[in-house]
Amino acid sequence: MLERRELFPNVIEMNRQARRRLGCCVYLVHSQGEWLLIDIGYEDTVTDIIDIIRDMDFPLAKCKYLVVTHADVDHVQGMKRARELLPGAVMVGHPLAAEALAAGDRILTYAEIPAQGISIDLPRIKIDKTVSEGDILKVGDLELTVWHTPGHTEGQLAFRCGELLFSGDNIFRDGCVGNIDAHHGSDIADFIKSLTRIRDSDVKWLLPSHGPAFRNDRKLLQSTVDRLDGYQHMADFGTCAVDWPLLDEWDRELTH
Repeated sequence: MLERRELFPNVIEMNRQARRRLGCCVYLVHSQGEWLLIDIGYEDTVTDIIDIIRDMDFPLAKCKYLVVTHADVDHVQGMKRARELLPGAVMVGHPLAAEALAAGDRILTYAEIPAQGISIDLPRIKIDKTVSEGDILKVGDLELTVWHTPGHTEGQLAFRCGELLFSGDNIFRDGCVGNIDAHHGSDIADFIKSLTRIRDSDVKWLLPSHGPAFRNDRKLLQSTVDRLDGYQHMADFGTCAVDWPLLDEWDRELTH
């Protein structure tokens, strides 16, 4: 049996377990013999991840849920393969993520970015169970409470388990956030609300979808909120911005 390197009690992060980068963070949460996975990443690492899980002596038949934090291709491409290897697991995600994945929407999922020559295979994926704000996922005697945290995408979810928050692409340890792109359905005002909620919560640890876990640092979150507030008033962010003060200034100059 492979030694289980728990990040927190009942929580294993698969990149950390493997001691190498497998892609986005993949969290295994377990209790009383049951377990779930939060995100899975790209298809080419799914077999490695499942082999490690098997070597840690987790029965594959006891996987209760395959959770989708949001519909980005780097989080979900491997879900179809994971479902084949874990046929008893229920795939869970937000209704808007379910809609994008069922339709195979290549723009919303970042699978297709023609201007940058990005074209990634994305099979159509069927979400079995949709969840949103306030819903609860149970695994053993643990409860994960669903937070709807839009901003990066409309269907972005986070999951609270005690003092931990599986925070998706909301915030990373360096204060960066998930990509902001109008074509991707990003909304800066919603992003600020989601980050403010995380900042003001009594959650102690944030477990993001990329990079290492870190403490819920209010100063870090506030700095990010302030930066995003500035983005709302910059032409750099196009239709994701709410205004452009320079044009009001120009109007006044022209009138004068």
